[in-house]
Amino acid sequence: MRISLPGRISLPGRRGLSRLAAAATLGAAIGTTLAAAPAAAQAPAPNQTLRVVLINDLTAIDPVLSQAAFVRNHGFFVYDQLFAFDSDGKAKPQMVDSYTASPDGLRYSFTLRDGLAFHDGQPVRAADAVASIKRWAQRDIVGRALAAATASMDVVDDKTFTLTLSRPFALVLEALARPTGSALFVMPERVANTPANVAITDPTGSGPFTFSTSDWRAGDRAIYRRNPAYRPRAEAPDGLAGGKVVKVGTVEWLAMPDPATAAAALQNGEIDFIEQPTPDVVPTLERNRQVRTMAYNPVGFQVWLRLNHTQPPFNDPRARQALLHIINQQDVLDGMGVRPSEQIANCPAFFFCGTPLESRAGATGLGAPNLDQARTLLREAGYNGAKVVFLNASDSPLNNASTLVMADAMQRAGLNMDVPSMDWGTVTQRRNRREAPEAGGWNLFVTVANVLDGQNPLTNQYLASTGDAAPAGWPKDEQLEALRRAWWEESDPAKRQVILDQVQARAFQVLPYIPAAQFRTLSAYRSNIEGLRPTTVPVFWNVEKK
Repeated sequence: MRISLPGRISLPGRRGLSRLAAAATLGAAIGTTLAAAPAAAQAPAPNQTLRVVLINDLTAIDPVLSQAAFVRNHGFFVYDQLFAFDSDGKAKPQMVDSYTASPDGLRYSFTLRDGLAFHDGQPVRAADAVASIKRWAQRDIVGRALAAATASMDVVDDKTFTLTLSRPFALVLEALARPTGSALFVMPERVANTPANVAITDPTGSGPFTFSTSDWRAGDRAIYRRNPAYRPRAEAPDGLAGGKVVKVGTVEWLAMPDPATAAAALQNGEIDFIEQPTPDVVPTLERNRQVRTMAYNPVGFQVWLRLNHTQPPFNDPRARQALLHIINQQDVLDGMGVRPSEQIANCPAFFFCGTPLESRAGATGLGAPNLDQARTLLREAGYNGAKVVFLNASDSPLNNASTLVMADAMQRAGLNMDVPSMDWGTVTQRRNRREAPEAGGWNLFVTVANVLDGQNPLTNQYLASTGDAAPAGWPKDEQLEALRRAWWEESDPAKRQVILDQVQARAFQVLPYIPAAQFRTLSAYRSNIEGLRPTTVPVFWNVEKK
């Protein structure tokens, strides 16, 4: 990769590599009916085992209750989606066979494909889809927005349901293809009826793999087996859409938090795939003739510094603004060990650099520190030297490195830093605590997001500023919320771009979170593995072990 302009990726065939980012354009196929030919169940596959190491270990299995990436990854194994994004960022039918939309875009009808069945043998019904949408809509930012615009959602028969809107919502199909945050997966109605604030324990889905909780050992491995009853779509795989044909018997998701151990295991053939090897081991892997590397997420990741808006000092916007004069994106990238070729220098865009919705409106700071300005703002905010609790996911090398770099800079600016180390699973639990930091709460944490997490004002869940209804951090700003809603209700592209810049500028004023750096990483895999594609999130259908 080469960087031709600050913050913009320039690659041969860039359109092909960043197609998933084009989902930000979100053009709906209103008034269209699409159908795929019925498909038979999956043909027998070699009884081979694919062993993979993903960014984090699996510690929870409810993709509605938890927004952690490892739960989303689990979801793509065992569940299926009503719609899915292809490599051009278009929402394509997945479990849906056909759909229609009224000319005014306020009424939709959806019909499910033939032959869909859950892992327990029960058929997938429209009632399952409706129950799943309703549970998801209670937790996810996109789901809430869709629910707020919905007048009714009704089951017509076992295969058909309708959605009637009470006001314009231009992104219905894209909402039903939600692939991250709380991704929208279809569960059996009996499971989907679980209250949205209670974790499910039944992993029954209708996806291409099955999962048994009795085989799951957190901290060791999760095992997924090919679902022989799954009926793939007839189309070729394309992004997260198309035919999901499983070509191995088993996938073992191994917990291997030490990057050097994982790299050695890959070189020795003990494992087959590492989603995100740390930058320092990539050169060694590249020298091994039995190992290949690829940009699984070609647009890249952003380091998001999440602030607790309900606790001092960052309940005061001046204290949040102070961080813009403390954090240096270049220091963060260098501290994580990201190679210059994979760095996206000086990227203040909330909707990622190198995407159709990249905007720098209102951006300030995040370059050379101005500690005097930062200290002035902290004094004005009333900061009195109290401890600032910065949760550190020490088992995640990139999270750990970026946290330590930023904590050190904050300490030098005069903040009294407390940086407790814990695993990422514990961070995802503790960040939900509302107590004061000294009583077990927190002030800051880092999460590493991909382009599907932050691609536009609707889907970017950490941009949501709805107070108690927002994800952990709980920012509240009515002006930002009004601008976000105006964006997803506006159908004119030129007007929508104006609103987008206003969203970006307002976000820099109130700072729901801080985009602390953007970078790419390379995934690594054994040379006998075929079928991996740049799908941004790790999926293992259509993957072969030769």
